[in-house]
Amino acid sequence: MYTLSTPKLLLSLVVSSLLLSACSDNESAKQIALDKNNPFPSTYQRIESAPIVITNVTILDGIGNKIEEGEVLLKNGKISAFGIGVPVPPDAIEIDGTGKWLTPGIIDNHSHLGVYASPGTSSHADGNEMTGPVTAEVWAEHSLWPQDPGFGRALAGGVTSLQILPGSANLFGGRSVVVKNLPSRTMQDMKFPEAPYGIKMACGENPKRVYGEKGGPMTRMANVAGYRKAWIEAQAYQQTWSDYEAGAKDGKAPMRDLRLETLAGVLDGDIIVHMHCYRADEMAIMMDVMKEFNYQIGTFHHAVEAYKIADKLAENNVCSAMWADWWGFKMEAYDGIRENVPMVHQAGACAIVHSDDAIGIQRLNQEAAKAWSDGVRAGIDISQADAWRWLSANPAKSLGIFEHTGSIEKGKNADVVLWSGDPFSSYTQAEKVFIDGAMVYDRADPESWPVSDFELGQIAQGDAK
Repeated sequence: MYTLSTPKLLLSLVVSSLLLSACSDNESAKQIALDKNNPFPSTYQRIESAPIVITNVTILDGIGNKIEEGEVLLKNGKISAFGIGVPVPPDAIEIDGTGKWLTPGIIDNHSHLGVYASPGTSSHADGNEMTGPVTAEVWAEHSLWPQDPGFGRALAGGVTSLQILPGSANLFGGRSVVVKNLPSRTMQDMKFPEAPYGIKMACGENPKRVYGEKGGPMTRMANVAGYRKAWIEAQAYQQTWSDYEAGAKDGKAPMRDLRLETLAGVLDGDIIVHMHCYRADEMAIMMDVMKEFNYQIGTFHHAVEAYKIADKLAENNVCSAMWADWWGFKMEAYDGIRENVPMVHQAGACAIVHSDDAIGIQRLNQEAAKAWSDGVRAGIDISQADAWRWLSANPAKSLGIFEHTGSIEKGKNADVVLWSGDPFSSYTQAEKVFIDGAMVYDRADPESWPVSDFELGQIAQGDAK
């Protein structure tokens, strides 16, 4: 449980719990809860807030536009208006943004917070189910520990939403979950209500290393055979249920299989594939497998060689989530270059800057700035307004939530960050963070910072000494 010092925030969490209990008898809620495709529905509730208007601010809207001395009105959880000369309601709280910048909140589409929680002990290592190369039946949300102090640290870095993924030991590592970065008591209170599920897959060295002495796969060719075998089984399972639903069976439902249910969900287009893959040749092969079994890969993660096949990524509508400058720490990362992100962007493909790290998630704006500046030095002319897509619009698209967040557009969730200056500067900090129009972090007010009970206990014990 998180101790939230801001009274309004704490009261909202209590009220949310009461509202959830009150609607437990609601028929529609029962239907959702009983849906086999959504047995753990989101119980997220936005925090109520008075209208907030931010004035005289430089705005990057997340989709390529920059507005100088602009205004943004946050009202009823949404972006109500933005631009120049925004009408201000009489009850609005006004924040002067002179000298400051406003952007959509950062969305990290590759995080392991909560499943590899801090402190990093073996007790908290709950992200890799290394008991078989295909573990599509496991769900990251069932390992997610809401008390991970990393969520609060990420919030202070401007991260408003993030995808929590299983690890990369397996060919199929299990389902991912997208959460709003509002620390709470349960994972369901954090779940992004409209976000589809993802599935984690992995190429290359990791499955080979983990299973090479466990009966395989021990080669890249066995990796690909393992994917294909699993998809064949999933197609058969999918057909069995299609026949049953069409009335071709004797009325008895087939036995549910959690592993195949997830894989069939991918084939049905309901679950997005997120694939750990470094080398260009492997990404190309996986796009061929994608076509063989008629599913869509959403994003290749890490993708240090994405620059080699950026045109193919664009043609196949596959995003690439990358680090700014990590490379060389193993053979499949050896051909990484610092211009990777801007080169993918220049080719018209969907480029994303991700963290995969509990520290890196705290400064993703700086990671994007490094990639942007490396592109500029290489002669790739990308504006800062365009480059911010790597942190908001593109990850939102990769997670299937761009309709709701990821850009400053009228009617979208008011997930925004007020920066102390140019967010591409290493001297800039996130001053205020808003989720659904409520200020959930204020750097100038330590009393507003979320602190987990776990962390609070450690602090109290230290003070006692």
